[in-house]
Amino acid sequence: MNHNTPTFGGETPSPLSPRPLSHLTDVQRRVLSSTQLRAHGVSASRAAAQCRPGGPWQQLLPGVYVLHPGPPTSDERLHAALLYAGRPAERARSVPAQGKAHAAPPDAIVTGLAALTLHGFSSAPPLISLDRIDILVPRTRRLRSTGCVRLVRAHVMPLAEPVTGVPVAPVPRALADAVAQLTDAHAVRRLLTEAVRGGHCEPAAIVRELTQARLLSRAHVVDAVDSLLAEGRSIAEARLYEMVRVHGLPDPLWNVDLRLPGGPHIGGVDAYWPDQAVAVELDTRAPRHDRGQDDALWCEYTQKRETLERLGITVVHITPRKLRDAMEQQATVVRTALMASADREPAAYVVVLPR
Repeated sequence: MNHNTPTFGGETPSPLSPRPLSHLTDVQRRVLSSTQLRAHGVSASRAAAQCRPGGPWQQLLPGVYVLHPGPPTSDERLHAALLYAGRPAERARSVPAQGKAHAAPPDAIVTGLAALTLHGFSSAPPLISLDRIDILVPRTRRLRSTGCVRLVRAHVMPLAEPVTGVPVAPVPRALADAVAQLTDAHAVRRLLTEAVRGGHCEPAAIVRELTQARLLSRAHVVDAVDSLLAEGRSIAEARLYEMVRVHGLPDPLWNVDLRLPGGPHIGGVDAYWPDQAVAVELDTRAPRHDRGQDDALWCEYTQKRETLERLGITVVHITPRKLRDAMEQQATVVRTALMASADREPAAYVVVLPR
């Protein structure tokens, strides 16, 4: 018997349409929508008959069927949720002049805890234990949450990241959607911390998504963000130490404050080479819900940099992301600044104090 052909009890299957099931994955052979079944010659009444008590099929979600009687697997629940919310396998293809078919981008994306599990988060629960799978859809979709699917509506859909063939929300967006459902402060902190420690994303990206989701009005989220920013800075500093060591840069003075002799405090820098008058500053600022505070921090940062440059001190600005993704390139930038010091006018004398 052809395993790609649905059967109906003891009946001989009716001829199917020219669209065979062989183009589908193993999971997709077991999870089909009513539209897909009709395309293969299965009417709504026959599908309903297969789902009667004791029958070989079950209807997992409205218009979505699992073609076996046992409990659905995690993969089957994921595929069923995407079929219900977005019908990605059924969307029309546009055929341009050269005759090549292009699938439209999915309008249903796995997000929340399920997405974090797919991204490999150890602090996210296994898929099988989730009562509901969060699916991100455009806000204009006229669907309701039902069964194992909880719909999350987006004004602007993010670019999906394929994970094992499943469209998944980027980590910052998935974190925001997960945190929106969590009241356990420890669970929130674990997820945010793993996102940074695991190198999934930078703290600024997480805070940006939490701000847009209006979650920074919750005390336990604010506490977790404060820990997250401290964690992110610690990791960035460790990478800066690694950059100097691995790429053979001369040892700087670490974490120092600069002052004018007998004058005002200029500000702190993360690394300073006094002989070359070169400073490195890590930009670990992140957008916060308090716009006034954010603006004040930016003004303070800009004023300090302008003051140092007026004194003839070269400031190399490095973000944690650049350190993570392009450490060698950043080391080259610092080395170039150190070498160029011989061609500059001597910098003003500043007092260097431990920070």
